[in-house]
Amino acid sequence: MPAVSGPYACGYRGAMSTPFGFGAPGSGDNPFDMNAFGQALQQLGQMMQSAGAPGADGPVNWTVVEDVARKAVTSAGDPSISDGQREAISSAVALAELWLDEVTTFPAAGSPTQAWSRSDWLVTTGPAWKRIVTPIAEHVTGAVAGLTPDGTDLSQMSSDELNAALPAQLRDMMPDGIPPDFMQMLQPMMGMVQQLGAAAFAMQVGQALAALSDQVLSASDIGIPLTETPQTAVLANNVASFSEGLEVSPSDALMYIALREAAHQRLFVHVPWLAARVLGAVEQYAQYMRVDSERLSEAMGGVDISNPEALQEVLAGGLLAPEDTPEQKAAVARLETLLACIEGWVDEVVSQASSDRLPASAALTEAMRRRRAAGGPAERTFAALVGMELRPRALREAHTVFAAIRSQRGAEARDALWAHPDLLPTPDDLDDPLGFAQGSGAVPDTIEGLEAPGDESGDESGDESGDGSTP
Repeated sequence: MPAVSGPYACGYRGAMSTPFGFGAPGSGDNPFDMNAFGQALQQLGQMMQSAGAPGADGPVNWTVVEDVARKAVTSAGDPSISDGQREAISSAVALAELWLDEVTTFPAAGSPTQAWSRSDWLVTTGPAWKRIVTPIAEHVTGAVAGLTPDGTDLSQMSSDELNAALPAQLRDMMPDGIPPDFMQMLQPMMGMVQQLGAAAFAMQVGQALAALSDQVLSASDIGIPLTETPQTAVLANNVASFSEGLEVSPSDALMYIALREAAHQRLFVHVPWLAARVLGAVEQYAQYMRVDSERLSEAMGGVDISNPEALQEVLAGGLLAPEDTPEQKAAVARLETLLACIEGWVDEVVSQASSDRLPASAALTEAMRRRRAAGGPAERTFAALVGMELRPRALREAHTVFAAIRSQRGAEARDALWAHPDLLPTPDDLDDPLGFAQGSGAVPDTIEGLEAPGDESGDESGDESGDGSTP
């Protein structure tokens, strides 16, 4: 268990090995000291003041989330965007729009071009993350609170029932049962413990978003709309870091990311139902999440409930899981298929726009596919926290659909699939992308232009990514 530091130290543990400043059972110390308990209550209140009480507007205090994320980003380093970077991004996006004009019927989004720092990404995307995370937080904080009795429960419990419902740490401190005077102080302490669970979750969300801000490359990088108004934005420093791990020039990497960002924005702006449907699919997915209460109870049994950092470790341990119901399976399939269609269309138009102009296009396409399929450490941390992987499972199959239709009937027919959500391929359609593209009649053995750059490597990359797996 990590040592408590920073605002949570509070001096409440000292050299003692048990929480709240009590002597350890069997150590020869007084197992229950009212003065020590009163000090512990005061110190727990101080911790709650430092951590922040739950927000009045929901289960997550977003002031705490934003503060934790901002401090984490600042401590890791978030260089300001230079004028040269802003100019390079503006030029790359302008050129990307010209290239895309030739390969898609959707016009430029017309949104302002932005060069973002990590802090800019956090501030601008905060409202969207609030909408996504809040339904999940209700499950988590409710489950944590359910491990301790509330004020109403206390008044209705017998001494034996209450003793059994208390955290193991408190039970161990009172081997002879609950002293009568303890009951008067127990209610506020249990309320604080419940609030501390909510505060710990808020801190964990803030840290996860800060980690994501170090990896995302643009406003639409994860495939869902995260800005309240359309914005074409690139994270300049993150793109520079991304290019360092590839054998491509920084300018080629920037141009490729600018093409992807501009393509995403065209789709979100000119398909009026898309943004709301994506966020709706994410929210519906979240509604069917459940907390593994048995695992949570077991994990909490060995945790110092007065230590927010220890609570954060528990919450980050992947306690959320989708319910095994037809509704949840349908929600998973709907979200993953919609994300695959978005990314498949973007892959197709960017490949068409860049293959003859950008020498590194094939390498960048494959690198981006692998990145989207595997995810990075920050994405996996976030997925464990909220139980949700925002990635397309059938990206290559969706790309095949759009490329095949464009090859057979032109870009107009390919883009026309976005006229209504019912026109897009379903999960079953993506199992047979060429059959869906053909619609009826014999499917040709090969279709000119179907194979996207990067596919020449064979099936091993597809197997590694798991793009065609069943949701």
